[in-house]
Amino acid sequence: MRTAALATATALSLLLPTTDAHAAAVACGGSVSTQGIAANGCISAERGKEGRVHIRDIKAHVVLNNTRPHAANVEYEAFFSAASDGHWVKIGNGRTLVPRRTTTGPIEIGSTTRACFVVNAKVEIRVHVRPAGGAWSNWTSAATSQCQT
Repeated sequence: MRTAALATATALSLLLPTTDAHAAAVACGGSVSTQGIAANGCISAERGKEGRVHIRDIKAHVVLNNTRPHAANVEYEAFFSAASDGHWVKIGNGRTLVPRRTTTGPIEIGSTTRACFVVNAKVEIRVHVRPAGGAWSNWTSAATSQCQT
């Protein structure tokens, strides 16, 4: 019981507000780290409509935590997949300076717009990061139901 409560509290703490008051909530997945830089891959899915077609604007984000005693330039990439096809497509990349011993983000990396043909189709993003001159981290991912009501 205590473990479930802790897991629920942790999951709720990872729902981070975005800077746009009309944007969907950003939900973050697990953490990965490399050379003093930790990252969480995050996802949001904002509802919309184009004519008669319901759509979702799915965005990949990253939250970066620098535990180093100095600032670090960090590169990041995001990929997208609809769970039904398992095919990963790069949707964005970037680089930012993360001040020493701070957390930065969520930073939007890229987005894709999908038509809602299958209700509750699972969509995923995966993100990895690399400090300047360092190695790429493992993947961190986040998922949501693409067209939930």
